[in-house]
Amino acid sequence: MSRRRAVIPQRAALHILPCTVSQLLSACPVSNDAFAVCDWELSQVSVVGLIRGFVPFVTNVQYSVDDMTGPPLNVKQWVNTEDCARTFASPGTYVKVTGSLHNFNGQRSLLAMNIRCLEDLNEIISHMLEVVQAHMQLFGKAFDVNMNTTAASLSGRVVRRSGGEHPEGILPNGLSTIQDQVLHVIRRFSVRDDGVSFDDLKTQLDYLSTRDIRASLVFLINEGHVFSTIDEHHFKSTER
Repeated sequence: MSRRRAVIPQRAALHILPCTVSQLLSACPVSNDAFAVCDWELSQVSVVGLIRGFVPFVTNVQYSVDDMTGPPLNVKQWVNTEDCARTFASPGTYVKVTGSLHNFNGQRSLLAMNIRCLEDLNEIISHMLEVVQAHMQLFGKAFDVNMNTTAASLSGRVVRRSGGEHPEGILPNGLSTIQDQVLHVIRRFSVRDDGVSFDDLKTQLDYLSTRDIRASLVFLINEGHVFSTIDEHHFKSTER
């Protein structure tokens, strides 16, 4: 899949594309280590969020970064083993992460080139405005608060991908962005014998309305992606 070109201002050539965690988690896989948002193949991206936790290893440190648009994103940063004086961003700190999206052992992670602690929290708002501006320039359509395409933007429009044609806003697996996010959480909890409860699902997806979650569940069950377990309020994925 070739990267789509768009006519945008020179200074906004978007070598680094501002994104939300929700967009990165729902980005369409193009290959094992390449992803696309709205048919635009991602290169370098930036996100702003709150560090929920971190785990240091010998060669890298892994952070959990949450911008409240979706489940926390795993961020991996390689470290220089000779730099003993290195300090890590601590939980509760807002950071701006610049890097590239990768697939590590089946887990989607952002490989960080740079992690910078925010000194001015106005940068959080600035980043979200940059996200909206950049995506409006690139794709020429409206987004909701979670950076999902709105219904008005999708009517009658079709994009072509290597897998064929399908309406814009619909992922190659035939799911909408919201349905894909619901399925993603259910798959994560499918290691449990009874799966995930509806209450836990709402907690994990607290940025979505109960109505959207229920509608997605009905669709996923009818399409065979999800089934109920111990009762009608617990669910598991048919695939892990």
